[in-house]
Amino acid sequence: MKDGPDIARIAALIGDPARANMLTALMSGKALTATELAAEAGVTLQTASAHLAKLEDGGLLQMRRQGRHKYASLASDQVAETLEALMGLAAGTGHLRTRTGPRDQALREARVCYNHLAGDMGILLYDRLLAQGWLRDDPEFPVVTDAGARHLTALGLDIPSLQSSRRPICRACLDWSERRSHLAGGLGQALLDLMLARGWARRLPDSRVIQFSPSGKTAFHRAFPAMG
Repeated sequence: MKDGPDIARIAALIGDPARANMLTALMSGKALTATELAAEAGVTLQTASAHLAKLEDGGLLQMRRQGRHKYASLASDQVAETLEALMGLAAGTGHLRTRTGPRDQALREARVCYNHLAGDMGILLYDRLLAQGWLRDDPEFPVVTDAGARHLTALGLDIPSLQSSRRPICRACLDWSERRSHLAGGLGQALLDLMLARGWARRLPDSRVIQFSPSGKTAFHRAFPAMG
């Protein structure tokens, strides 16, 4: 028997089509009921419950009860980042869903990746933070520079609190649609929360799509300008 992490078990859990659909639905960052996830997966409630039990036992989901319902959510940022990376691998090797259309394009432009901004707007945000010298590049954990801390504080973010958290303040997350990095971690979540709170963008109901208003895009470009 070989020692080390059992990637086959994790791959088997994710690889089932119904479970994969459930996990993808939870990439919205919202906790969902078994009934909602059954609809996402196209299976009965009884089958969905069995799948959820396996995913929870495998450490990919966490379940919590509120009132009469039990809600499922992804177990951690690491699970979300793994799923996003797998989406990128699937897209890069030609394994795409056949249905395309306006919603597909909207997902590519801006979407929530668990709790942070992804898609073209997420990549643009990350690129501009780097270009302005507000982040120092790193393949996995970018660093907020002193100039970046001053700028982000002026925008209204509590950088010392983010830096003191046990959670990484910055993490580079590979975007599935463009296969380039966008910003995850505490700062990635805080920036998306700021954009939503200020009305620059909104989340479309029952979707991962983030829709920026024209004035919101103007505010975005003002807060995170291009160089030159």
